[in-house]
Amino acid sequence: MAIARLARQEKRSYGFCAKLTAVVILGLCFIVVWSIFASPSTSVTIQRESFDNIGEPVTGNRKVSNPGTQIDNRKKVDEGKSSRDTKERVKSDLDGKDMKKVEGSDSKSPSNHASEKNHGAAKERNEKHKENKPEVAKKENHGSEESEEEDAPKGNEEEEQEVKDGQEAESKDDEAETEVDLGESDQEPEERTEPKDKGKKVKRKGPLFDPNAHYSWKPCRARSKYNYIPCIDFEAGGVKQQGYRHRERSCPRVPPMCLVPLPPNGYGPPVHWRDSNSKILYKNVAHPKLAAFIKRHTWLVEDGEFLTFPQNHSDLNGGVIHYLESIEEMVPDIEWGKNIHLVLEIGCTYASLGAVLLEKDVITLSLGLKDDLVDLAQVALERGFPTVVGPLGNRRLPFPSGVFDAIHCGGCSRSWHSNDGKLLLEMNRILRPGGYFILSTKHDSVEEEEAMSSLTASICWNILAHKTDEVSEMGVKIYQKPESNDIFELRRRKNPPLCKENENPDAAWYVPMKTCLHTIPTSIEQRGAEWPEEWPKRLEAFPEWLSNDKEKLTADTNHWKAIVEKSYLTGIGIDWSNVRNVMDMKAIYGGFAAALSQQNVSVWVMNVIPVHAPDTLPIIFERGLVGIYHDWCESFGTYPRSYDLLHADHLFSRLKNRCKEPVLIVVEMDRIARPGGWAIIREKLAILNPLEGILKSLQWEIRMSYSHGEEGILCAQKTMWRPSQ
Repeated sequence: MAIARLARQEKRSYGFCAKLTAVVILGLCFIVVWSIFASPSTSVTIQRESFDNIGEPVTGNRKVSNPGTQIDNRKKVDEGKSSRDTKERVKSDLDGKDMKKVEGSDSKSPSNHASEKNHGAAKERNEKHKENKPEVAKKENHGSEESEEEDAPKGNEEEEQEVKDGQEAESKDDEAETEVDLGESDQEPEERTEPKDKGKKVKRKGPLFDPNAHYSWKPCRARSKYNYIPCIDFEAGGVKQQGYRHRERSCPRVPPMCLVPLPPNGYGPPVHWRDSNSKILYKNVAHPKLAAFIKRHTWLVEDGEFLTFPQNHSDLNGGVIHYLESIEEMVPDIEWGKNIHLVLEIGCTYASLGAVLLEKDVITLSLGLKDDLVDLAQVALERGFPTVVGPLGNRRLPFPSGVFDAIHCGGCSRSWHSNDGKLLLEMNRILRPGGYFILSTKHDSVEEEEAMSSLTASICWNILAHKTDEVSEMGVKIYQKPESNDIFELRRRKNPPLCKENENPDAAWYVPMKTCLHTIPTSIEQRGAEWPEEWPKRLEAFPEWLSNDKEKLTADTNHWKAIVEKSYLTGIGIDWSNVRNVMDMKAIYGGFAAALSQQNVSVWVMNVIPVHAPDTLPIIFERGLVGIYHDWCESFGTYPRSYDLLHADHLFSRLKNRCKEPVLIVVEMDRIARPGGWAIIREKLAILNPLEGILKSLQWEIRMSYSHGEEGILCAQKTMWRPSQ
């Protein structure tokens, strides 16, 4: 009783204070909740439901309208006019009142008030930049995660692609004013969302680029210096390492806001294609270990200022031509340039292989391995051959499943059977059903041979040939991937097992390699069930599994064909005889690359599919083109000064809420573009105008700019300028 009486007294003493405290806390909670849900200035991350309304960015205070009812106000090229009208329209594209053509200086647009105002602001910013150049503060991250495992979206799930309605309805008054199509392709599929990526988007209020920012640039001081690849090479300083490259792709925590210097002996304009097939400027690729490599091999020779490649010379006795002919003799079903069009070359040891196969209408994509310190991949790029650089370790290669007609590994010394055969199972994933794996080596131990035979039998690869060529003295093995699932059931030991049904074989960005077998597509409605048409028919021959997308693909092809023919080839000042290596930074269906392949230009195009975009890369490979997955918040896997032309169609506007520092994309473009190289950028004016200022701070020359309404196009050329050391 005494205890109860004491408790009641305590309650009487402190009851009022407790009640007052509770009221204060509840009041504060109410204020916080009200500020979150009711404040008009709250920033909310909005994802587009469609790409129809490209003229206006989606903001946090604006509702997203139904994509089926949106009206596309972009002006389209009227393909139904006569050839005379077409010439007049193209002329107006280049000489029209909204265009600014630059030869070292800019001229204002006199007619479009909004464009003039934006351009004047950009010019004023540029003048201020010349007087005062404070360094831009760098943020610690730029859209990718700080740890490798958390860094990347693990899935590449495809959203359902819908044909957008309401895009064909254009008013006649608008058609009368139409002069050029500056919008995106009307047939672009909807954006892909990835579960692990949703919570990592950047909530960006206001413009993509800070219009008041001024930039000053410094040279990069990485260990690899003028060959710096940020996500592959170690940075300068830190703990002393034996090498200068990571075993796996690993981007720096603080993104490099610096410019890669030119080679110490200078840099010269690259040798034009086709001469670059037989010689390149040595100083453009000079490297101490490359010099030592040249002394030990005969297929590349230092000749004055050039590095030459004698025809048909290689480390193979008898030459590459004899080597390829012997493969066709071993397996007559292999017909280079007919049923075999896309080949992946592991390593760049036999760079001449791609040169000879190119003459047979075969596109060979070389995978320059990160542990190749000789930098032969850079030599291949300088010669003008498709090449990417990356590790072949524990993660999947950035390609979809079942896309390569053949995979070749020449002089291969890799232990394909180690780690439960993980590397060979990755080759099995990206190889087309019925595709060929060609392995050649001079030295193979009995143990290695037995382990390889056991592994290939366990994944049901059929060995078609195993022969040592008397001339090349090279032991060649040719395997074929099965074309049906029946053979998997005949295995005595189900090891490796079949992958689970929910395992996406196309998920490749930062996804670890799997030790399982994906089932073979069997229905004609499934991709990979049928072998594609021969080249060049496969470029526009859409198989059954693409029947639902046929109209979109055709429209996209026609869209880019008109732009390439009527604008890019003749109207923006590019000398295409100087262009060989091209990158489409947001390729969608590969329409831009397909249009170029049908013109009289000698180019190859690397079609990049951003990891946040719809997964259309399998379609690109099906058409006989090459491509790769990539996250543009990170550095691309290639050497500096790799590409002659970069094409970006509304890339920046798609990355507004993804990359924390979008200016780093421009820095990356500067890294991978060659001096004298070009960039064609199609964007909203709100992005294009400040972007022009950034390019000018990098001393790029603006060769042409054109605007119509809220859209514009910019053509810029990189110079030899680099910041002082």
